[in-house]
Amino acid sequence: MNAKPSTTRPAGKKSLDRREMPCQPPHERRSNFEEVALGYTKEMALEEASRCLHCKKPFCVSGCPVQVPIPDFIASLAKDDLSAAYHIIKSTNSLPAVCGRVCPQEHQCEGKCVLGVKGQPVAIGRLERFVADSFLHAAADDCPEALPRRGGKRVAMLGAGPASLTCAGICAAKGLAVDVFEGLHEPGGVLVYGIPAFRLPKNVVAAEIGALRKLGVRFHLNCVGGRTVLLQELRQDYDAVFIGVGAGLPVFLGIPGENLVGVFSANEYLTRVNLGRAYAFPEYDTPAFPGKNVTVFGAGNVAMDAARTALRMGAESVHIVYRRTRYEMPARKEEIEHAEEEGVSFAELSAPLHFDADADMRLCSVTLQIMALGEADASGRRRPVPVDGKTRVFPTDLAIVALGTRANPLLLDASPELERTERGYIKVDETTGETSLPNVFAGGDIVTGAATVILAMGAGRTAGQEICRRLVGE
Repeated sequence: MNAKPSTTRPAGKKSLDRREMPCQPPHERRSNFEEVALGYTKEMALEEASRCLHCKKPFCVSGCPVQVPIPDFIASLAKDDLSAAYHIIKSTNSLPAVCGRVCPQEHQCEGKCVLGVKGQPVAIGRLERFVADSFLHAAADDCPEALPRRGGKRVAMLGAGPASLTCAGICAAKGLAVDVFEGLHEPGGVLVYGIPAFRLPKNVVAAEIGALRKLGVRFHLNCVGGRTVLLQELRQDYDAVFIGVGAGLPVFLGIPGENLVGVFSANEYLTRVNLGRAYAFPEYDTPAFPGKNVTVFGAGNVAMDAARTALRMGAESVHIVYRRTRYEMPARKEEIEHAEEEGVSFAELSAPLHFDADADMRLCSVTLQIMALGEADASGRRRPVPVDGKTRVFPTDLAIVALGTRANPLLLDASPELERTERGYIKVDETTGETSLPNVFAGGDIVTGAATVILAMGAGRTAGQEICRRLVGE
């Protein structure tokens, strides 16, 4: 299917810069939760698709954790065949509208694009988003149908995040009966409780989950793995089990004052606003903590999400506190730029020493140690070291700690027979996703620690393919 696109372009046109995506103006978007990136128009998408070289060896595919046939879907898009493009993507990716928005394409598929060697890579993620959005809006009833049920074979998923959703889609498409058990009251995992609506609208997640329901996937909500649902019971009732419960135990700073009123983990803060719909209070009855001067600790995507959310919740000032410089920040470049455009400030080379309380034991400030970059550590990054005698005090009434997460102990403590890694995560066979228990698989953050949505989906795909091979021979 590596046909050349039918759109004819002047010679040399493919070397042009790629089309930028329209966005809400910063002064408007910082006060609403509508999606920031507005997506390509059809004309933009077709022009961008025409830049693809359709390489004989598509390195972009090797950079995709779920192995989307990228040149094939772009070729169909360039011929204005959205249905074909969508079904090509869906052949390996259960959540294309999600991936087109939140995947770090610059480090994966786009990072491998040949055009990126001397110019700008094809905007693969933006094209994937355009195809998924356009097809779902225009042909909601034309989603793939499930195959007839295969001999009563049943598969259970623990957790309804991206790893489980991907595994569920693969298994259901092969005719297996799939039940997903989710501890929260909505399916989606981090897609609904962690990522704000201005980056990933909830109706997009709902549409992707709706496509899985049409495949026959059944969701059982308010079912907590390790409490109301036990792995031992699922092993008795199902032919295979996939564990995709994530790693939801927050990491804190471990400094004095961290128990003051006004100090939150990013998990709790974002869950209140996103899943609890605190941004729509009082229409929804989840209150949000009313911070005016906000400090966020960490510099990954979650930290950017928390900072940008705090602005939208009415904060007068928001600072990202990071012990290295902006150059070393692990967040996506686009997220850092969007945060800065919206008014987030960066307190670089700063590390918290202690939180300070007022007379009512409420957070009123944080004392920061000034840092400098020393010699490189084992990761190759220069290690931050304290500058003797140099500190500063930031007034703050809301602190959000976004330093990552560890494995949630609920399921693991209830399943001591599962072999774990030295870091406390579930140990799996990397080629199949199988755990130490036969026909019990795992993937996502509960295996790797906190990582990206697309890497979790890749793990779900690996396990789903192995489950299908064993249960239906495919």
